[in-house]
Amino acid sequence: MKDGIYSSLDIGTTSIKVIVSEVLNGKMNVIGVGSEKSNGINKGLIIDIDETALSITKAIKQAEDKSGMQIRSLIVGVPVTNVDISPFHTSILVENASQEINDSMLKKIIEQIKNKKIPSDKTLLSVMVEEFIVDGFDGIKDPRKMVGEQVELYGTYLAVPKTILHNIRKSVSNAGYAISDMVFQPKAMSELVLSEDERRFGTIQIDLGGGQTSASAAHDEQVKFSTIVQEGGENITKDISVVLNTSLKNAEKLKREVGYAYPLDPEEKTQTISVDVIGQDGSIEVKESYIAEIIEARLAQIFEKIRYELDEIGARDLPGGIVITGGTAAIPGIKELAEDIFEVNVKTYIPDFMGVRYPSFTNAIALVHSKAQMDELSRVLNHLILDDDYIQQGGPTVEKPAAAPQVHKPEDRQSSGNESVIDSIKSFFSNFFD
Repeated sequence: MKDGIYSSLDIGTTSIKVIVSEVLNGKMNVIGVGSEKSNGINKGLIIDIDETALSITKAIKQAEDKSGMQIRSLIVGVPVTNVDISPFHTSILVENASQEINDSMLKKIIEQIKNKKIPSDKTLLSVMVEEFIVDGFDGIKDPRKMVGEQVELYGTYLAVPKTILHNIRKSVSNAGYAISDMVFQPKAMSELVLSEDERRFGTIQIDLGGGQTSASAAHDEQVKFSTIVQEGGENITKDISVVLNTSLKNAEKLKREVGYAYPLDPEEKTQTISVDVIGQDGSIEVKESYIAEIIEARLAQIFEKIRYELDEIGARDLPGGIVITGGTAAIPGIKELAEDIFEVNVKTYIPDFMGVRYPSFTNAIALVHSKAQMDELSRVLNHLILDDDYIQQGGPTVEKPAAAPQVHKPEDRQSSGNESVIDSIKSFFSNFFD
């Protein structure tokens, strides 16, 4: 992993999360966290740029205050919605066979993919390289500095609707920040939550968010499939609210404090809890097992929809089973319920980094991890694909402030001060867990 301080932005349906992390000697520590309720977002899509920009600004301010750093640009996650994931093969002829293959030749390959492979309503987001072939010699991971007359590339491309990328870029820009990179969220997540063998042999990952649930399949170290269900933890809260005739605030509290995802044996779990009911004085007693049944019903519905999509491509036959993460994955019993429905081995993933250990932050952490461990070829390809229209090349993404953070435009932020990263970590711990 490349040492440095990174900042990431995860734009979710129910919340916007920002992470500031330091990578040092191959280890990543979270030194600042921001989380703000999402406004202007519906079903994972930005529908109000100004409201989204305001939520982004608030989340970033929290992360800046906790870390003692000033954020200039962000690694931004791109959601699953309407993404094309397709294998491709393309090739170019080298004008001068004695000239070494360089970045300009890679750019020609990228332009060929954009012009010949990508639908007109979509934009190329990323290329996952399987292999390069130079004059018939295959298995090459990076052809630069080699010589040859023909360069071929086999891989998988990711293309997203132009509207989605534009709205993300515009929201971040209106908040007063730049974008250092844009990364497909399931790809970043696979690099964090799955082992190399799981990515190679094939594994399914499920991200249980607040407003939606996404599932993707990795194989041969590439994301080969993704799908989305427009239901998540927020729907569970609403179900509890409707069935028990209680407020959403009370329903969310019940879900977090006594919620359980697996059907409970009434003889083992007969405890009751007091629930305030709208329109009545006082409260009623409700069995915790009944609340578990409400939660189980919604999660089972979500899992059944995902199972149908996975079975369409035979993904449940992948040997790696399923890994579940995301905020809703924190509900006890979710592993057992998922194993019942999917009939494969299931495990849950909870981040284990100094500074944050909550599954709701998996996406934000994965974005930093993906950028930090990205090899040089991938960095070059990302810049060639996204161009300066979408990303800011060069310069620090985070810097130490000269005074208390209160600036919102990247060009106004100056690098100075003597605060150490250790001081920032101490400040983070003293504030974040208040």
